[in-house]
Amino acid sequence: MIRICKYLSKAEWGQLFVGLLLTVAQIWFNLELPDYMADITRLVETPGSEMHDVWVAGGKMLAVALGAVVCMALTGLITARVGASFSRRLRSLEFSRVESFGPAEMNRFSTASLITRSTNDITQIQMFVTMGLMLLVQSPIMAVWAVCKIAGKGFDWTLATGVAVAILLVAIAVLMALVMPKFKAMQTLTDNINRVARENLTGLRVVRAYNAEDYQEAKFDKANDDLTNTQLFTNRAMSVMMPLMNTVMNGLMLAVYWIGAYLIDAADMMDKLTLFSNMVVFSSYSVQVIMSFLMMSMVFVLWPRADVSAKRILEVLDTEPTVVSGTRTAGAKDAAGRELRGEVEFRDVSFTYPDSREPMLEHVSFKAEPGQTVAFIGSTGSGKSTLVNLVPRFYDATEGQVLVDGVDVRDYELKTLRDKIGYVPQRSVMFKGTVASNVTYGDKTGIGNADIDASGTATAAGVEAAIDVAQASEFVDKMPKGIDSDIAQGGSNVSGGQKQRLSIARAVWRHPEILVFDDSFSALDFRTDREVREALARECADSTKLIVAQRIGTIMHADCIVVLDDGRVVGQGTHRELLETCEVYREIAESQLSEAELAA
Repeated sequence: MIRICKYLSKAEWGQLFVGLLLTVAQIWFNLELPDYMADITRLVETPGSEMHDVWVAGGKMLAVALGAVVCMALTGLITARVGASFSRRLRSLEFSRVESFGPAEMNRFSTASLITRSTNDITQIQMFVTMGLMLLVQSPIMAVWAVCKIAGKGFDWTLATGVAVAILLVAIAVLMALVMPKFKAMQTLTDNINRVARENLTGLRVVRAYNAEDYQEAKFDKANDDLTNTQLFTNRAMSVMMPLMNTVMNGLMLAVYWIGAYLIDAADMMDKLTLFSNMVVFSSYSVQVIMSFLMMSMVFVLWPRADVSAKRILEVLDTEPTVVSGTRTAGAKDAAGRELRGEVEFRDVSFTYPDSREPMLEHVSFKAEPGQTVAFIGSTGSGKSTLVNLVPRFYDATEGQVLVDGVDVRDYELKTLRDKIGYVPQRSVMFKGTVASNVTYGDKTGIGNADIDASGTATAAGVEAAIDVAQASEFVDKMPKGIDSDIAQGGSNVSGGQKQRLSIARAVWRHPEILVFDDSFSALDFRTDREVREALARECADSTKLIVAQRIGTIMHADCIVVLDDGRVVGQGTHRELLETCEVYREIAESQLSEAELAA
């Protein structure tokens, strides 16, 4: 919990210091009240006292009480403000850190866990800053100050207070030993229930198709019961705290009055008034001591969960991405001094996943010239997607070099590198918004200035042109509002093929130097597949196209086809050349094409 405080700003530290001063002032006001009570008691018990003196002492006492209330209110406002601003900063930092993660880092944290850490865990921190931080300061100061105030007022009363405090300390220690492990487990169980709920929502069609509702309900009930039982245990354990505090407080008050009655009864007439006044003061201060431990017990309720949450948040913030941005902002130049645009080269590239011992790619070499179409084909698990994912640096090559425009991708600024690339993933992703906002996703200034108006906004013509290339006009034009029609979260209101075409339009709209298609034509029918490829060849002739595909028909007209088998390049050339020289490619072609198509 202490380590996460380094993310507090200077202004927040200043506000907390002001809160500390107000807390000390509040404690001083509270501890001054018993002295005024003693003065009023003395005045009332002293014969011949003036009513005016009682009113003056009472007015001072009310003023002190009002000062304590004002300090408490101001402290609450300050801590609430600091808690809100601190939690906002933590959420922003965590979101920014997660955005910098590559697949290797994402594998360390589940999606459900990251959601819990950015919501529930940060809420625990906010609650502790708002309520617990000042209590953590206030309770020990009040306890020590109150003990100093009552020191010397009477050995018997002091002994009774010491016994009460000892009982409270033992009770708090036992309770903390019982509940601390449960508090630590609670956040993990919250992750688990979020994971099960998220799986059920994202896989709802599969659940219904397999009549697995009862199975999913049983999984959710198990996760729900585990969390509920843990919360019940901690709540029941902590519910003992308040009755115990009240019992000890009432017992101490009885002990103070019983001891006081005994002492007053045995004292001389001259000492009775002093003893009675001391008893009133001591009873008030002893209550303050017990109240300080009551506040401390509230801190012990908030601290464990906040401490666990802080550690979980720091796990994310302290995770350094393995893919680090370089400093290069431009590509190399050719022999004529012109800057290269769209050249991709793999030089003896090998790659092994961080959690694997066996390499996924071994000694891969090829070169894609600007404007060429290079395709990759092979059996499932041969490393096709892994290979093209090295270009935008989702991973870094273990050995060898991946060059874009003659520069190692590790030397580029990540933004510069990815601005050169239009990427269409294997699984199309749509964001909540409109067709237009999804096609122009992420571009504010625009890579292709022809599609940007004077205000820096994407024009409808540019969006429609990209949609035409992706052959998406046929269904976009039928939507109620055309390119301004709504797209639901995850694209649930469009089909798989429609999502793929919108993903292709998104990449085309950027006018990138390099287009990467990671098996992005699989959901398209053969006619649409052909039309999309023809439009890409026509409209994106100057872009280098890297295509991963399973269908021979998608890639047979590529300038170069790279055949992968178990992570190695086993063939490289045109469709006709590979039919003659590559056994693996011939087997794939024969399984998909007829004799007439092979001979064509």
